[in-house]
Amino acid sequence: MNEHAHHHGSSRSLALAATLHCLTGCAIGEVLGLVIGTAIGLPDGWTVALSVALAFTFGYLLSALPLLRSGLAPRAALSLVLAADTLSIAVMEVVDNTVIVLIPGAMGAGLLNVMFWVGLVIALAAAFVAAYPVNWWLLSRGKGHALTHAHHG
Repeated sequence: MNEHAHHHGSSRSLALAATLHCLTGCAIGEVLGLVIGTAIGLPDGWTVALSVALAFTFGYLLSALPLLRSGLAPRAALSLVLAADTLSIAVMEVVDNTVIVLIPGAMGAGLLNVMFWVGLVIALAAAFVAAYPVNWWLLSRGKGHALTHAHHG
């Protein structure tokens, strides 16, 4: 395998890992936000806002923890995480929330209804598909998770 092909394959695997990492934080926040919003009867708009806020919070938190463990100062870690993850999380959130809102009955189905959970899985899968090329593009330019990679033990 030539160096270019190896780098290209490496970028793809790093983009996959970065997207899965982003999806994990976003999914935790999304599920919590949708569960809380649905459980307390918030209107769809407020539930989406809560989900987005929690998705960014958990996405950033999951990226910051290894940086903090590596000895990076909290302010430096936060600055790095904001630069590395914001675009990926934003794309994931726009797609995820658009899809869940557009699936008829998904938001109003209730937590015990399979339609709610199927809609959420479809929305998160769509968000992953949308965020992967963003992460690949960022990594190929030394941005995104490439910024945090040097600080991981």
